[in-house]
Amino acid sequence: MENMKDLADHRLEVSLGPLRLKNPVIPASGCFGYGYVMARFYDLDVLGAISFKGTTLHPRFGNPLPRVAECASGMLNSVGLQNPGIDAVISRELPMMRSFFHGPIIANISGFSLDEYRECCRRIDGVPGVKIIELNVSCPNVHGGGMSFGTSCESVAEVVKAVKAETSLPVFVKLSPNVTDIVSIARAAEDAGADGLCLINTLLGMRIDLKTRRPIMANKMGGFSGRDIFPVAVRMVWQVAHACSIPVIGCGGVSSAEDVLEMMMAGANAVEVGTANLINPTACRDIICDLPAAMDRYGIKTLEELVSTAREG
Repeated sequence: MENMKDLADHRLEVSLGPLRLKNPVIPASGCFGYGYVMARFYDLDVLGAISFKGTTLHPRFGNPLPRVAECASGMLNSVGLQNPGIDAVISRELPMMRSFFHGPIIANISGFSLDEYRECCRRIDGVPGVKIIELNVSCPNVHGGGMSFGTSCESVAEVVKAVKAETSLPVFVKLSPNVTDIVSIARAAEDAGADGLCLINTLLGMRIDLKTRRPIMANKMGGFSGRDIFPVAVRMVWQVAHACSIPVIGCGGVSSAEDVLEMMMAGANAVEVGTANLINPTACRDIICDLPAAMDRYGIKTLEELVSTAREG
């Protein structure tokens, strides 16, 4: 049972662009669905915000099965943006979500063309509860979209400019780690008008079945996530937070309160928790509960102060 006093601790409050969050913990897109399943385990209103499942203009079944493979300290997935499409999300999923979660919603939007990104962002603009668009230009599990927009400065800038013309919502760009120079791409997004950044998405990986001598997943490769990518995420968050002036959401391998503090020491304003939710449904709640004690152990007065110090260092 969560300690409601700790969960309401004002020391945990952070600013994410124009938003004030009660704490920095956000379930990452793709690892929390629309919250229905997790709402059976705890009150989701303890969360800082929720980033919902990656959404495209039209419904998608996703990639062929099998599309998940286990790793020693994480997992590979090649789900391929399975989702019901933007209209169903707006008409069905979000109203249901608002019945049990009343905090800020982050809309993770993906696409296969500039027009698709534009249209999705135009339709989600003004939907009750949606406070930020998380522009997914970094999904490694689809062909012809997703990561293809996030691997060059020019394409990132192009898609950011396109969607900024269609929405009044803050646009945070979710960046791919599968690039040579993360800082150049982050700066290109900022220069094009992005209001914030989120990093990292999954690393590209692969597993082979020793018996069949063939790739385990039908798509052959997929996104590697889990505890083992945490040091990569911290390094990239540090680089980007010290090169850009816009807010950063840190993501990648976060599974404890100490991980949240480390990510914020690297310069993240808030932190997304992904694969840990698939291992432990109450992971986000547990991290929030553990944060005040972890802050006390390391002499941290407020998380806001921690981020400011990190950005200056």
